[in-house]
Amino acid sequence: MASGAIVAVLIVAALAVIVNEALTSDYQSRYFSGLATNVRFQPEPGANAAIRFPGSGPYDQRLGYSDMSEFLGRLRARGYGIEAQARSSPQLGELMDAGYFPPYPEKSQAGLTIFDCGGEFLFKSSHPAKVYPEFNAIPPLVLNTLLFIENRELLETEHPRRNPAVEWGRLSKAVVERGIKVFDPEYDAPGGSTLATQIEKYRHSPGGMTTSIQEKFRQMMSASFRAYMLGEETLERRRQVAMDYLNTVPLAAASGYGEVNGLGDGLWAWYGADFDAVNAELLRPAAEADLQQQGLAYRQVLSLLIAQRRPSYYLVTGRSQLAELTDAHLRVMAEGGIVSPELRDAALRARPAFREDAAPTIGVQARSWKGANAIRTRLLSLLEVPRLYDVDRLDLTVASTLDAELTATVTEYLQRSSDPAFAKSARLREARLLAAGDPSGVTYSFSLYERTPGQNLVRVQTDSSNQPFDINEGAKLELGSTAKLRTLATYLALIESLHERYAGLSPRDLRAVEIGRKDRLTRWAIDYLLTAPDPGLAAMLEAAMERRYSASPQEEFFTGGGLHSFSNFKREENGKTPSVREAIRDSVNLPFIRVMRDIVDHYVHRAPESPARVLEDAQHPGRSTYLRKFADHEGKEFVRRFYRKYRSPAFRLAAAAIEAAAGVAGRDR
Repeated sequence: MASGAIVAVLIVAALAVIVNEALTSDYQSRYFSGLATNVRFQPEPGANAAIRFPGSGPYDQRLGYSDMSEFLGRLRARGYGIEAQARSSPQLGELMDAGYFPPYPEKSQAGLTIFDCGGEFLFKSSHPAKVYPEFNAIPPLVLNTLLFIENRELLETEHPRRNPAVEWGRLSKAVVERGIKVFDPEYDAPGGSTLATQIEKYRHSPGGMTTSIQEKFRQMMSASFRAYMLGEETLERRRQVAMDYLNTVPLAAASGYGEVNGLGDGLWAWYGADFDAVNAELLRPAAEADLQQQGLAYRQVLSLLIAQRRPSYYLVTGRSQLAELTDAHLRVMAEGGIVSPELRDAALRARPAFREDAAPTIGVQARSWKGANAIRTRLLSLLEVPRLYDVDRLDLTVASTLDAELTATVTEYLQRSSDPAFAKSARLREARLLAAGDPSGVTYSFSLYERTPGQNLVRVQTDSSNQPFDINEGAKLELGSTAKLRTLATYLALIESLHERYAGLSPRDLRAVEIGRKDRLTRWAIDYLLTAPDPGLAAMLEAAMERRYSASPQEEFFTGGGLHSFSNFKREENGKTPSVREAIRDSVNLPFIRVMRDIVDHYVHRAPESPARVLEDAQHPGRSTYLRKFADHEGKEFVRRFYRKYRSPAFRLAAAAIEAAAGVAGRDR
C-alpha cells in the first residue's frame, strides 16, 4: 500500500513537472540558452579552410548561401581574394555537424546592393519588397488573425521563457490525429507546427518540406536553438517570429513576377493591392472605417494566410476552393471574437479579383540603370548564375569603381543626342557626320577610365540605348577607329612581350636568335635591342610608335576570304608613309592594314617548327608530311562536298534519265 502511494506521488510529481515545463519552458530555457552562449561566430582576416556553408533550403539557395563554395572558387580563379571570413566556435561546428540549421540573426529582406566609387547607392534590390519594418507596425487585426489560425499561444506574456518551437496542446492533437490517419488514409490530419518551426521548414528544409519525423524534429530543435540565442526570456524573439512569418511566408510564384514571399508582396502580386493602403485600412477604428473597403482588405489578407498551406494550388488552380475556405474562416473568426459581425459580413460580401496581368516588379531601385546593368551582367559572368533574376536575389553587396552621378549625367547627354535640335547645337549635323541623317537612328556609347597608380579604373560605362543591352561590352563593333585602336593595343602588347623575351640577352645571343623570314616584328625588336642606346621597355614602345608604314592602296592583301584591297579615307594620304603615331592620330587606314599583317605573320612564323616556316623551307624533312596531310584533307573535303551535293534521289533520277537519253541518241545514230 505504501509503495503504491509512493508510485502515485511520483507519477503526480512527474506529471506536475511535465505540465509546468509545457507551460513555462523553464528547463528548456536554461538548457538552450546555456548552449547558445557558446554557439557563435566572428569574422577574422583571411580565408577559413574549415568553413561550413548552409544546406539546400529555399532560403539558403535564394540568397546564395548554398553556393558560396562555388562562388568563391570562381572568384578566386578570376583574381579575387578573401580578405576576411567567419570562424565558428567549436559548439556551432558541432551543432551543424549534427545536422541542425545554424542559429544566427536571419534577414527577412535581402538582395543585391551596388555602391559607386564614392560609397553612394547605385542599385538596390530588396526581396521581399514590402515588409513590416517593426513589430508595432503590424495591424492588430492581421496579427490576431495569424495567431488564431496558426499559433494561438505564441505571444502570451504570462510565461516569458516559453519555447515558441512547441505548442504542446496542438502538438498532442496532431500526434493523435496522425495516428488516426494511419488507419484512415482519407482522414484530414492537420499538422502541429508552430510558426517558428514553419519558418525553419520553408527556409532551410530541402525543398521547403517536412518529409519525415526526423526532419520535423530537426526543425523543432533548430527553432529552439534560435529562440534562446538572446537569453532565457523569449518574448522579443516570439514577436520577431510573428513578424518574420508575415514578411516571408511563401505564396507560390506569379507569372511575370517570379517567386512571391511575404504578405506585402503577395497582396501586390496576386491582388494588385498596395500593402501600405491595406494596412492603413485595417488600422482604421471601426467608427472611421469604410466597411466595404475594410472588408475587402481583410478578406485579401485572410485568404493569403490560408493559401500558404497549399499556395501553388489555392492561388493558381484552386481559387474557388480558397474562396470557400475563406468564407468558413470568416465565420469562425467572428465566433472567436477576432472580427466583428459587421466586418465578417462585409468580408463575406467582398470578392477580390485576382490579378490577370503580370505584376510589375517592385523593390528594385537604380540611380543609373546603365551603370547598374554593367555591374549586374558582370556578376552574371563572374558567378556563373543563369539569370539577372537570380543575381538580384543574392544577399550580396558590391563596391564598384563607377561614378553614379557622372554616369547618369553622361547617359542623359547621350540620349539627348537623338533630338535633332540638340544634335545641331552639339555640331553633329555637320558634313561627314549627320548632315542628312536621322539622329534618332544613332546609338552612342561611352567609357571613361581614370588612371591611378597601378591600375585604370572604370568611372563611366554607358550608352544612349534605352534597353538593358550594354553596347560597350555586349556588341561586336567593326568601326574604323575602334579597329585601329584594337590593332594598336595588340601591336604594343606584342612589342612588350618581345622586350620581355629578348631584352635580357647578350648581343651575341641576340644575333643567334633564329627568326622566320616573314616575322618582321621580331626582326625589328632584335635590331632595336642591338643598337638602341636605351633598351628599356618605355623607350622601345616609343620607338615602336615611330615605325613607318606605307599608306599606298595599290597593294592587295590575302586573308582567309581571299585577296582584298583597301582605301584611305582621304585620297591625299595615299602617297604618305606615316609613323604608327601619325597614323593613329590622323586615322589613316592602310598603315594599320600593314600593322595587322605584321602581327599575323609574327604569330604564324615565330616558332621554328611552325607549319608556315616548315613549308617555306624546301629542304625541311617535315615539309612533305605537311603537304601529304593537306592534300589528304583537301581531297576528302572535296569528295565530301561532292557527295552531299549530288546524293539526292532527284539528282540520281535526273542522271539516269540523261544516261538513258544518251543511249537512245547513240542507237539512233
